[in-house]
Amino acid sequence: MKIVQIIIFAALTGGSFFFFLKKVREIYNNIMMGRKEEISSDSSFRWKQMLLVAFGQQKMFKRPVAALLHLVIYISFCITQIELLEIFIDGFTGSHRILYFGLFEGNFLGSLYTLVINMIEILSLLTFFVTLAFLYRRNLLKLPRFTKAELKGWPMRDANQILIFEILLIFFIFCMNGGDKALQIVGEHEQTGHFILSSIVGKALSGLPLGAIHFIERLGWWGHICMVFVFMNYLPYSKHLHIALAFPNTYFSRPEPKGEMKNMPNIQKEVASMFGGAQTEEGEEPMYFGAKDVTDLSWKNLLDAYTCTECGRCTAACPANLTGKKLSPRKIMMDTRDRMEDIAKGKKEHGPEFTDNKTLLGDYITKEELRACTTCNACVEECPVNISPLSIILELRRNLIMEQSDSPSEWNTIFSNLENNQAPWQFSPQDRLNWVAELND
Repeated sequence: MKIVQIIIFAALTGGSFFFFLKKVREIYNNIMMGRKEEISSDSSFRWKQMLLVAFGQQKMFKRPVAALLHLVIYISFCITQIELLEIFIDGFTGSHRILYFGLFEGNFLGSLYTLVINMIEILSLLTFFVTLAFLYRRNLLKLPRFTKAELKGWPMRDANQILIFEILLIFFIFCMNGGDKALQIVGEHEQTGHFILSSIVGKALSGLPLGAIHFIERLGWWGHICMVFVFMNYLPYSKHLHIALAFPNTYFSRPEPKGEMKNMPNIQKEVASMFGGAQTEEGEEPMYFGAKDVTDLSWKNLLDAYTCTECGRCTAACPANLTGKKLSPRKIMMDTRDRMEDIAKGKKEHGPEFTDNKTLLGDYITKEELRACTTCNACVEECPVNISPLSIILELRRNLIMEQSDSPSEWNTIFSNLENNQAPWQFSPQDRLNWVAELND
């Protein structure tokens, strides 16, 4: 019977990791659709950003209530990996609580094992209440940033499903540990120390028939690992992929100060050619400006899109959105991710040369959204994982103006004044100081 369980566990593990890694590879290929981008930061800056922002949750605490709730789930997720490691070893070896009986029993580490399991159970119980709070905030309290149009349908279901998964995981943890404690109470399993919460559950279960207790314990063990595999394979399709991508995304944070707009190499080259500098060589790809589709954006822009947590902090801080305009920085990131997925799906079904004659600019993101942006960087400042919706907005807007000559008449007046008068105003440079003379009148 034990060998059958090991084979089933190994097959389940192998299949789960196969499908997970297959999807991860697809996401990697989607990100690599983007153009090259060199991020000129040293390793100390990158590690600092990753440790403070991703691991340390630094920017989350701009909203203390949400940050504390998230922190409980975050710490719980990290600590429970210890018990998950034990489940994996037990699954492949057919053993039972191998970390305790194989390593810690009879020495001082046994008390450490008991402490860790108690921490896991207390954090799991806290996570249960936090999960209920998150469900309440999204579905009953209806915080404004969770009721925007871009969250209707799948995004809202996705957020709720993850929270339901959390509750199921907690249920199976207490079935497993409570069932095991009940079996210890009736003498079927050896003692593993006093676990405060599961001991309460174990006492309640110990009066059941022995077969029922065994069933509950096994249900908890298999249910827990199956939910882990379900969650793992669901993750790449969900906004909760940020659990993994927050770390590389913050590691590759751009070092430039917020608000600094990068020069466009193509513009620099064009200007240089006017003054007798670098010329476009024969056979060289023609220059284009900005981005029309995801393939024109950089790989970092696309990594940003996949890292988006859909928390809506960017949209809640956006002055354009607050004044009723259609721009939502969160939607910009979601649309970019959706466009990548649609391209990948089309090529998978119809071959690598497939084109759907759609573009990110126009079919997913409208001119009205782009023109509403004030480039204030509020969205960049608010994002808890250093995403920059503004970078994508600027590239799309550059394409509109410089490739398609599509800009409002008010903007064209400004552009003309900048070209002719070196200022946005319709005054000759020689007349700029005339106001000084008026002061002396």
